[in-house]
Amino acid sequence: MRRVTAAAAGFGAAFGFLISWGQFSDPDRIRDMLLLRDPYLYLMMFSAMAVGMIGIRVLRRRRAHALLTGAPVTTERTRPERRHIVGAAIFGVGWAIADSCPAPIAAQLTQGVLWSVFTIAGIFIGVELYLRRRERAAADELRSTATAYAATERSGARSRQR
Repeated sequence: MRRVTAAAAGFGAAFGFLISWGQFSDPDRIRDMLLLRDPYLYLMMFSAMAVGMIGIRVLRRRRAHALLTGAPVTTERTRPERRHIVGAAIFGVGWAIADSCPAPIAAQLTQGVLWSVFTIAGIFIGVELYLRRRERAAADELRSTATAYAATERSGARSRQR
């Protein structure tokens, strides 16, 4: 487990460095991208996606396993659902308001960009609200299942008494 944690920390640091070096954390560069003034960040993102897609195909074709865990490299394909569309819209609105997305915000935080503190606080609040909502939904489902089970048990007991 320590190997995985150390590897994750190393990859995280390298990713943060590359995000900063690639100017993904520069608010002016992000604003120019969102206003369609400068294609630089779009081209960087699309080239990263292309490299990732090709890399995954090669790894799957070779039936490769993850270096640290030994798990087979797989992908999961699902059709877009309503939740994906809504999530993408919320992400896009948040990106437009904050002038950043989560990875550059972490880089901005380490660079001392003051307003990133508020943005990262908003991310943590949003995650907490989401988790509370999921817990409440799970508790409601558990209650309804227990109620249905109890009703089935009562009707079964009545039929046995007859």
